[in-house]
Amino acid sequence: MTSRRAFVKSATLLSAGAFISPSLLAAAPKYIGLQLYTVRDAMAQDPTGTLAKVAKMGYNSVEGATYTGSQKFYGMEPAAFAQVLKQNGLIMPSSHYVLGEAMMNGQPTQGTILHGWDKAVDDAAKVGVKYMVCAYLMDSERGSLDHYKQIAEHLNKAGERCKKAGIQLCYHNHDFEFKAQDGKLPYDTLLNMTDKNLVKMELDLYWATKAGQDPVAMFQKHPGRFPLWHVKDMDKTAERNFTEVGNGSIDFKRIFAQAKLAGMQYFFVEQDKTPGSPFDSIQQSITYIKRTLV
Repeated sequence: MTSRRAFVKSATLLSAGAFISPSLLAAAPKYIGLQLYTVRDAMAQDPTGTLAKVAKMGYNSVEGATYTGSQKFYGMEPAAFAQVLKQNGLIMPSSHYVLGEAMMNGQPTQGTILHGWDKAVDDAAKVGVKYMVCAYLMDSERGSLDHYKQIAEHLNKAGERCKKAGIQLCYHNHDFEFKAQDGKLPYDTLLNMTDKNLVKMELDLYWATKAGQDPVAMFQKHPGRFPLWHVKDMDKTAERNFTEVGNGSIDFKRIFAQAKLAGMQYFFVEQDKTPGSPFDSIQQSITYIKRTLV
C-alpha cells in the first residue's frame, strides 16, 4: 500500500453519513462517506468496479483522493465520472487537491491551487463537488510561520475563485500543523489568517487527536468552521496507529454530538493503512457507524 505522500506524487507523475440519530446530531447529514484514498489501489485498477463495490456496502458519498496531474477524475473526464457516480447512487461532494508550490522534476504541477486552478474549479463543478480541499502540504511547503501566512494568502485567493463557482474551499490537517513554532501553532495561523467564509476546515479527527488536540474544544473556539470531517480511529497501542472506526480510542459519540456546533455537513471514513483488505476495514467501520452513530 502506498503512503499518502507517495500516492500524491504518483498521481502527479501518472496523471492525475445513512442517517445519524437526531439524539447525536441535531442537523444530521444523510450521507455516510468514504475517502477514496482508503481504496486507492483498487481505484487505480478498476475505478468503476470499486465505486460499485463501495456503494453496495452502504456508502452513499465519496471524497476524491486526488485530481492532481492528469486533470481527470480517476482517468475519466468530469462528465463520464459524474455518470459513474450517478449509476451507483453516489455523490462526490468533496475532493482533494494539493497546493502545488512543490515542483515535480522542476516543473509546476497543473490542477493544483497554484497552477491550473481555474480548470480544476470548473471540472469540480461539473462533477457536483461542493468542497475543494487542500489535502496535504509537502515537506518543502511547510516552513516557518511566515510561510504559513503566505499559504493562507494562497488559500484566500483560491477560495475566492471557488466561491464564484458556488464551491467552498477547505483545508485538511495532519499532525504537523500542531507542532508549535515560537509558541504558536501553524494550524492557528491558517485558521486566523484566512477568511472564515472563504476557507473552512476539514478536520481529520485522528490526526488532531494524535496531536493532542480536542476536536470539541476546537469547535467551541471556531464554531461553524468545520463542515467536513475525516472519521478514522486510533488504536490503543503505544504507536497509536490507524484502525477501524469503533475499534480504537476516539470517543466519536462525544464528537458527533457537537456536529451542529462544528457546522459539519459531510463526514468521510478514512483509513490510510489497513491490516488486510481495505474493504474488510471499511465494512467494519460502516457497520459500527450504522449501529452506534445512527
